[in-house]
Order: sequence, then structure tokens, then C-alpha cells
Amino acid sequence: MTASDHAVELVTVAARAASDKLAQQIVAFDVSEQLAITDAFLIASAGNDRQVRSVVEAVEDALREIDVKPIRREGHREGRWVLLDYGEIVVHVQHEEERQFYALERLWRDCPAIALPADVTRER
Repeated sequence: MTASDHAVELVTVAARAASDKLAQQIVAFDVSEQLAITDAFLIASAGNDRQVRSVVEAVEDALREIDVKPIRREGHREGRWVLLDYGEIVVHVQHEEERQFYALERLWRDCPAIALPADVTRER
């Protein structure tokens, strides 16, 4: 089993929105083989709490434009690690310190990466 085409589309929309708000280290993983509850993770980081919230708002706005709303949202108040659960995908926006400490990429490194457009993955 692999992530559905729709999940990959949602990841791409969310990744572009995050990139537009200058999120860094944007990566996506197909976790469908390991988790029954979702197809994909998108992980992005930001340099401060305000930017984390800005990235989250941009992702929510972009997905809302295509009629997709989160099932659950956690961590927004603190602005350190915000999780947006859309069912098919889960978006993690982390402060750089949380990103380094929790190292989600290391936890999910056995999962296939989902290719993101070059304009999203390009570092600034």
C-alpha cells in the first residue's frame, strides 16, 4: 500500500503554502505502510513561534481553498510544534529547536520520501 494520489496532492499543496511562508527543511514521508491512520506526514520547521503560527495558518488556508479542513489541531497556542491532522495527511510544523530534539525524520527514515516540487525543497 502506498499513499493515495489525493494524499500526495494535499502534501504538495501544504508544502507549497509552508514554503511561501519561508518554512525550512520541508520533507514528506509516505507512512501508509507503518500507520493505518494516515497516508503521509509533512514536516516543516520555522525559526520562531510567530513564524510557526504563520506557516500553520498558510497551510490551513491553502487546504481550506480546496475544501479540506483539519480533523484535529494541536499545539497552536504554544507555537512550538503544531500538528494538523487532515486524516489522509498529518502536517507537523515545528520550531527549529523541537525539530532537532525530536528528529522525526530519524523516526520515519525507513518510510519512502514523497517527492516535493523543486520550488518547495529549495533552501533559501
